[in-house]
Amino acid sequence: MIWNLPNLLTWARIIAIPLLVALFYLPMGLSGQEINLFATIVFVVAAITDWIDGWLARKWNQTSPFGAFLDPVADKLMVCAALVALIEFGRLNPIIGLIIIGREITISALREWMASVGARSSVAVNWMGKAKTIAQMVAIPFLLFDGPIFGGLIHTRPWGEVLVWIAAALTVVSMVIYLRAAWPELQKRA
Repeated sequence: MIWNLPNLLTWARIIAIPLLVALFYLPMGLSGQEINLFATIVFVVAAITDWIDGWLARKWNQTSPFGAFLDPVADKLMVCAALVALIEFGRLNPIIGLIIIGREITISALREWMASVGARSSVAVNWMGKAKTIAQMVAIPFLLFDGPIFGGLIHTRPWGEVLVWIAAALTVVSMVIYLRAAWPELQKRA
């Protein structure tokens, strides 16, 4: 079913992408730190709805092929939009952005190809892919906020930079795991 609550939450994430971008690029009379705060809130709410929509779909037995397609698309679009903005504002090394975005494109294409040959299960989401996603979903808000928290005790950018490097490392490792799992099928069909 296309119009159930889990899918509507996924659509809300897609709709939030232009909002995230608009915060950075449209004049709204906000200070830089206010923009960072609102962008962080938009991203965090989107990340939370990602977890909620999956949980609801399973709990209410409302999983569908459409939802299985749309959910990762929404996630990847939101992450890529945030990464591009972070690169432009000098908060993210472009190489890290390229690693993360390149992996997402590669694995999405690999999964599509594997599904076309009837072997999608060999590249199903695994724990390393989930760890990569968690690291990204924590690092990106730290970089979006880019300011002090807890009364100035911690500045989020250095923490975000460390976390995004960890996310990039997990990104490469998870890509290698997926490619190794697909390798026998790739050899058969080359």
